[in-house]
Formats: sequence, structure tokens, C-alpha cells
Amino acid sequence: MTADVVWMTSVALEALQRELAALTSPGRELERHQRARLVELQDLVRRAQVERKPDDGLVEPGMRVTVRSEDDGSTEEFIFGSRAMLEGDRSLGVQVYSPDSPLGAAINGLYVGDTVVVGAPKGPRRLTIVKATPVA
Repeated sequence: MTADVVWMTSVALEALQRELAALTSPGRELERHQRARLVELQDLVRRAQVERKPDDGLVEPGMRVTVRSEDDGSTEEFIFGSRAMLEGDRSLGVQVYSPDSPLGAAINGLYVGDTVVVGAPKGPRRLTIVKATPVA
């Protein structure tokens, strides 16, 4: 995975493509904020990756991840990928963390069973990767 790739679900990509098509319809005059959104959409669509990842326990964008806090035993499940998915795929049902987030940067490339310390506003959190499965 390169930094130029943005993983998202196919549903999210389709929603972004529809929004892009609406903004680029012939004869449409765009306001300043719409032009900025157009550039953002073009970039996201150009870099989008939707392939299903292998089920090998590797934490990478495109995976549904469960982590356990070693501090209190609580667990959290989330999707590791582009936050743009939240706008375009309402079926996700869980939080999305990008590789650029503090949590995402800390867990990217780890495997199920690995433990990592992640900086958080209330202090460092020690997390263990419990599960990493491909997003369908």
C-alpha cells in the first residue's frame, strides 16, 4: 500500500463518483467551496482502492479491526480505511480510522496478537490487536 492509495468500500466510491458527476455536469457554475470539493473528490476517486484484502491477520487499510485495551479490558471494533467512507457508506455501523490518525499510524502493519502503545488525550493506551478481517 502506498501513501497515494486511499482504501474505501465500493459503496463509498460510488457515492463519491455520483457527487463528482453532479458537480461536473455541463454548464454548471461552481461556487468557490464547490470547486474545492470538486478537487477533493477528483483526488479521492483517482486514489481510491476497493479490492478486498487477504484474510491474513495483517492490519492494513481495508480491514475490520478489533482492539482490546490492556488497561481496562474493553474492546473497540472499527474499520481501517478512508474517512471519506463515512460520507458515502452509511451501512458501516462502526467508526472509521484512517492510516493518518494516531491510532491508524500506530497499528498499520501489525498482526493479530501484537500490542502497541498509542498516545491519547487522557494519556497513552496499551492496545492489543484481537481481530483483523477483510471488509466485505
